[in-house]
Amino acid sequence: MDSHGCFSMDHSPSYRASDDEFQLESRWLLDPKLLFVGPRIGEGAHAKVYEGKYRNQNVAIKIVQKGDTPEEIAKREGRFNREVAMLSRVQHKNLVKFIGACKEPVMVVVTELLLGGSLRKYMLNLRPKPLDMRFAIGFALDIAEAMDCLHSHGIIHRDLKPENLLLTADQKTVKLVDFGLAREETLTEMMTAETGTYRWMAPELYSTVTLRHGEKKHYNHKVDAYSFAIVLWELLHNRMPFEGMSNLQAAYAAAFKNVRPSADDLPEELARILTSCWQEDPNSRPNFSQIGQMLRNYLYTISPPVTSVPSHVFTSENRVLPPESPGTSSLMATRDDMGETPKGNLTNKPKGLFSCFNQCY
Repeated sequence: MDSHGCFSMDHSPSYRASDDEFQLESRWLLDPKLLFVGPRIGEGAHAKVYEGKYRNQNVAIKIVQKGDTPEEIAKREGRFNREVAMLSRVQHKNLVKFIGACKEPVMVVVTELLLGGSLRKYMLNLRPKPLDMRFAIGFALDIAEAMDCLHSHGIIHRDLKPENLLLTADQKTVKLVDFGLAREETLTEMMTAETGTYRWMAPELYSTVTLRHGEKKHYNHKVDAYSFAIVLWELLHNRMPFEGMSNLQAAYAAAFKNVRPSADDLPEELARILTSCWQEDPNSRPNFSQIGQMLRNYLYTISPPVTSVPSHVFTSENRVLPPESPGTSSLMATRDDMGETPKGNLTNKPKGLFSCFNQCY
């Protein structure tokens, strides 16, 4: 474990610059015969997520669809490769635990099953009330420590938002999920439509409207500091940032008019954290080690911790949500529409992944 609370699980990298060179180490290679699929608990444009079991452990199973065209196949395989590579490299108490993956006959990513729901649903269930300040700062500190771990290993997440933050069963700890957009910092490339979600994205990711063919748009790990600031603002206000704007309108306002949510009603220390993290100049933003220290300093100044979470947070529809990726937002939206998925008895003759594969699609 290093000074960031990070365990490195990769002494001989299993991921190299080219996605074509991806090679999953044997210790992370799942045996499909031991993987059992239970109820579907999420669905997106490119993947379906199930509750399941692997070697008698409850897990979240994401099955990635390969795509219909060569371009789609290459794009989804690249995203799958990046996610597995990043998940297999580091371990931290605030990062979703990676169990393993397999690429044939279908692309599957298996992680721990987090039972506390997403941070998005947690906040929605509390509205219109704000979060208790200690919970808000505690969650923010969890996020900052997870990001500090990633950055210490040269990984940029690029898609930090409440939908990609899941809670443990006791709803006291937040873990970061969805590494489908994560990149090694040395591999930052031209901005594409899938580079994060506009409302939370750093302006430098899209501030150049048009790029000449082949021109690269470079950025660094400070894009995550900006996204963190927007998430922190949400935690402190329990409101949607840039209210009244569409995602694209919010992106335009942030990039071209330097608009930010208001921090005027916050204590000076918190306002300073926010405004420093969403600075227009990326080099002026603090790193996550500094952010974590500022949050800890503030935590020491406020009232003693609250010992309980409001009971209405624990709703049945908030019970089981996995670390979905890709398309986390769409998976969450689908689950909202579906309602609670009936729980199957996974211990009573579970079906094998490939025996039920046709039923899963």
